[in-house]
Amino acid sequence: MPKMIKLWGLLEYKPQWTLTLKGWFLLVLFLLTLTMIVVTQIHSFLAVQSPIKADALLIEGWVSDSVIKGAVTEYNQEHYQVIITTGLPLDRGFYLSQYKNYAELTAATLTALGIPQNKIIPIAIPVTKTNRTATAAKTVKDWLTHSEIKIKSINIYSFDVHTRRSWLLYQKRLSPDLKVGAIAHLAEDYDPHFWWTYSAGFRSISNEALAYVYALLFGDFS
Repeated sequence: MPKMIKLWGLLEYKPQWTLTLKGWFLLVLFLLTLTMIVVTQIHSFLAVQSPIKADALLIEGWVSDSVIKGAVTEYNQEHYQVIITTGLPLDRGFYLSQYKNYAELTAATLTALGIPQNKIIPIAIPVTKTNRTATAAKTVKDWLTHSEIKIKSINIYSFDVHTRRSWLLYQKRLSPDLKVGAIAHLAEDYDPHFWWTYSAGFRSISNEALAYVYALLFGDFS
């Protein structure tokens, strides 16, 4: 092995390992393969489908009517005891609507879609500008703790790639007292198999991937 060479105390030569052409080829091939795996699998990872046999179905109240209809189908097929809605105060139409938060609005929508009112539990979430999903999970935990209704398991019904983050945060808050599953209602405005070719898909997955990592490390991002 050649030794380090110093020149007049100002310059020095240090022999070092470097990649050969074959080494660079293998590195680039590995990175391309890893990128392809992430691109093709990230949607199914974020839009997680991991339902359990649960006592309650929880809908995040900010979702669209089409997602609520999907939750109604899920509720009727699996015969849950109750269906829980959550939601912050309305950010538009607050002064015109008889419903003041998304939990109440979603509960009313469920009633209109045929769910008996006595089977719906709206849980309003306190006003917060950050950590909204984590705050919702805490509020639900507090309500369940003081409720006479005995719920031991719950499925979170959310929208598309937001589901993984919601599942994570509800698990952190509710487990191990409650078992928590997750059901994603897939988006209809882009093809999940080719999400990167749609602006809606690219925005959704980019934002949620970063938000999930943040939530995994620090709590919540939304």
